[in-house]
Amino acid sequence: MTTDTARTAENAAATLHLPVNAWYEANARDLPWRRPEAGAWGVMVSEFMLQQTPVSRVLPMYEQWLARWPRPADLAAQPPGEAVRAWGRLGYPRRALRLHAAANAITERHGGEVPSDHAELLALPGVGEYTAAAVASFAYGQRHPVLDTNVRRVFARAVSGLQYPPNATTAAERRLARQLLPDEEATAARWAAATMELGALVCVARGPQCGRCPIAPRCAWRLAGFPEHDGPPRRGQSYAGTDRQVRGKLLAVLRESHEPVTQATLDAVWDEPVQRARALDGLVADGLVEPVEPGVYRLPVE
Repeated sequence: MTTDTARTAENAAATLHLPVNAWYEANARDLPWRRPEAGAWGVMVSEFMLQQTPVSRVLPMYEQWLARWPRPADLAAQPPGEAVRAWGRLGYPRRALRLHAAANAITERHGGEVPSDHAELLALPGVGEYTAAAVASFAYGQRHPVLDTNVRRVFARAVSGLQYPPNATTAAERRLARQLLPDEEATAARWAAATMELGALVCVARGPQCGRCPIAPRCAWRLAGFPEHDGPPRRGQSYAGTDRQVRGKLLAVLRESHEPVTQATLDAVWDEPVQRARALDGLVADGLVEPVEPGVYRLPVE
C-alpha cells in the first residue's frame, strides 16, 4: 500500500467507524446467529451456510440444523451422509461435508467446544481465512478483518472510489481492511458486522441505496461521480443446464432415499448420458456419493 493510500485509509477509518456502527445499532436485522444463545457453534454453522447463499434460504435450514445438532458432537456422531441429506437444497453441498469434518475435529481436539483462538479455528477442516475471522469476531468479539463480498464492495466504493472490488480478494484489499480496523476489540467486532450488513442491505451490488447510507457524504465512489466499473467483466452465476444442476438433481434422489439407489433410478433424472456420468463421477470424487457395488450408490457413511 502506498503512503498516499495508507493515509487515505487512516483518514477514512477516522470518519467511518462511528456512523457505520451507529447505523448498524439502529438497522441490524434480528438474525438467529446474532443472538447470544446461538453461541460459537451457531455462528460457525451460519457462516458455512451463508457462503454464496442468501439469508432467506439459510434461515429455515439453520433452524432445523441447530434443532437436530445443537452441538458439534451431535453432528460428529452422525455419518457424513446425514449432513449432506440435511443440507437440502442450500447448494454447494461440499460445505456440508466440510462442516461435518469441522465438527469431528472440534469434538476430538477441543472437547466439543468451538475454539476461540484464530489459529486453531484456521486449522479446522473446511475453515478458511474468512470463516476463521468471522467466527473469532462474531462469536468471541475479537479484532480481525472480516472480508466477504459485501464488505469488499463497501470498502471498494467508500474508500477506493470503485464500483466493484476485484473478482478475487487481493493483498491490497487485505491491507486496506487491516488499516480500517478499529483498535478496540469490541468496536472492531461491531465494525465487521456493521460493514457486512451495510453491504447486504444498502450498498448492494445493483441499485445501491445511497440515500439510506450513513457514509454517503464521505463515499469516494459517490464523490467521484459514480464511475462505471472498468475492470474484468463481472462473473455471472449460470445454473440451468450446467453440471451443477445435474449434480443437484442426482443428489436430490439420493437425499430422499434412505436405501442405496440404482444407476437406473439416477439415469431417469437427466437424459444426456455423458453429462450425467460426468456429474455422478464428480459427486463420487468429492465424497458426496459413494458406490456400494457396481451400479448402486448412496450418501457417504464414513
